[in-house]
Amino acid sequence: MGKFGAISDVLLRKIVVSYAYVALWIFLSFTVIVYNKYILDKKLYDWPFPISLTMIHMAFCSSLAFALVRVFKIVEPVALTRSVYLTSVLPIGALYSFSLWLSNSAYIYLSVSFIQMLKALMPVAVYSIGIFLKKDSYKPNTMANMVAIFVGVAIAAYGEARFDPWGIFLQLGAVAFEATRLVMIQILLTSKGINLNPITSLYYVAPSCLAFLAIPWMFVEFPVLKQSSRFHFDFVTFGANSVCAFALNLAVFLLVGKTSALTMNVAGVVKDWLLIAFSWSVIKDTVTPLNLFGYGLAFIGVCYYNHSKLQALKANEAQKKAPDEEESGKLWSERDEDGSGKKSDDA
Repeated sequence: MGKFGAISDVLLRKIVVSYAYVALWIFLSFTVIVYNKYILDKKLYDWPFPISLTMIHMAFCSSLAFALVRVFKIVEPVALTRSVYLTSVLPIGALYSFSLWLSNSAYIYLSVSFIQMLKALMPVAVYSIGIFLKKDSYKPNTMANMVAIFVGVAIAAYGEARFDPWGIFLQLGAVAFEATRLVMIQILLTSKGINLNPITSLYYVAPSCLAFLAIPWMFVEFPVLKQSSRFHFDFVTFGANSVCAFALNLAVFLLVGKTSALTMNVAGVVKDWLLIAFSWSVIKDTVTPLNLFGYGLAFIGVCYYNHSKLQALKANEAQKKAPDEEESGKLWSERDEDGSGKKSDDA
């Protein structure tokens, strides 16, 4: 009884810790999204400069990551050759910068709820790009699932009360860049056996993001800021926003490292529903029945996609364990034969 009680206590502790990581990630992701919306929306804080906001985040993350790695030496840097940095890290940094720029820009034109609905297209984009780059294989059932998600999001877009073509274009562009970044991480880094935690990721990627963002910023936002003199650095507002962005990166590491990427996908679905409810009840964004019906279809498709991935992971684990169990069985049989042989000799 004591043994089973100890096992249940350990299991309960693991479950509680896992849910704590999920709750932390949802809270920080929720906070960063709403905070960015507050800063960028013309009806709220009224500072519609998404490139500048993203650059503030990257500058803060770069500085803090550098301090943790080089000054305080809390985290050991990963040894990267110049070739790996130029061919792997820089392309990923470029994709990440464009993804952040476009996603933050979309908050100026679209509601928080509708943006979360459009983000349901992420599995569709990742799977399609994976097939195009030959990282994934075409499967009729999976493609049918992707089509169902796409149709659901299309219905949600058709029922959107605050329909803005430019905003939709920006958000779809952000999804495309982010999906490409995720596939490229698998191709360029994982295939080379390079694993970066959030601090080392920010240490290498954030400065390159800052550099890539500086190019469009010089032509798009800097002239406007210079002429209007609207930029006054509010240390409390932008500082707290940057801290939340940095903390979110750490929460991603904790969630994926202590649970799995699949857990993060499932938690993302919960977060999206919470954001839709918050957008409707607090921000007072209009959410139509057709919005919910379309997103409901997409939601079912995403859940089925996550379920399929879980089943595939279980199948892979079973295949890995099978050879080990077979080898273990051979060892035990050999030991039994040796044991019986010794008994006969003694007799």
